Amino acid sequence: MTVAIIHISAGQGPEECAWVAAELAHAFAREATRENLACEPVEPYVGPTASILLRIKGEGADAFVAAREGTVRWIGTSPFRPAHKRKNWFVGVFRVAETGDTPDFNERDIVYETMRASGPGGQHVNKTESAVRATHTPSGLVAVSREQRSQAANKKVARLKLALALQAERDAHAEDAKSAMWAKNHALERGNAVRTYEGPKFKLRRNSP
Repeated sequence: MTVAIIHISAGQGPEECAWVAAELAHAFAREATRENLACEPVEPYVGPTASILLRIKGEGADAFVAAREGTVRWIGTSPFRPAHKRKNWFVGVFRVAETGDTPDFNERDIVYETMRASGPGGQHVNKTESAVRATHTPSGLVAVSREQRSQAANKKVARLKLALALQAERDAHAEDAKSAMWAKNHALERGNAVRTYEGPKFKLRRNSP
C-alpha cells in the first residue's frame, strides 16, 4: 500500500490562513474518501492550525498528492473579520520526504528519549512514558511527539518531524532550523494556485485541476 505524507502550512499568513489550512485538511479528507483513499492527520489538531501533517494511504496516493502540491487558494469572506476587503487567502501544500530520501539522515545519528506525555489522557498519560523526544546529533535538531497512543507510534512521528526539519533546513540554507521548517511558505506563488476552493463549504472551482 502506498503511503504519502503532506504538509499543509499557513506560513506567515494571518489567522485566516490557519483557518483555511484546517478546513483544507477536511476537504482533502473528503476528496480522499471519494477516491477510496484513507486520509488522516499525523497528529490531532483542533481549530485553526498553521501547520498540519496528513497521511494519505492507498493505491493512487501519489497521484492524489501530486495534484494538490503547491499553492492552494480559498476565495471567501474572513470568518474572523467579515468587513475585511480581502477575499483571496493562500496556503502551501508540500509533500514530506521519507526519512530515507533525506541526505545525511541516518538512524544511528538519532538519540531517542522517552518521557511522560502531558495533557488530557487520564491514567494512561500519568503512568506510562509514551512520549518520545528525538535528537539528531549532527545538527542538534530536536523533535517531540506525545499525541500517539504508543511509544512506537510517537517514535515514528518524531522521526518524521526530524526528517521534515532537515529537509527544510537544507533547502533553505538557513542556520535557524525552526524558522527554516516553514521558510518555503514565504514564497507562496499567489495567483498561481494549483487548486482553488470557494465559500464556507470549500467547493472546488470547476476550472481547478
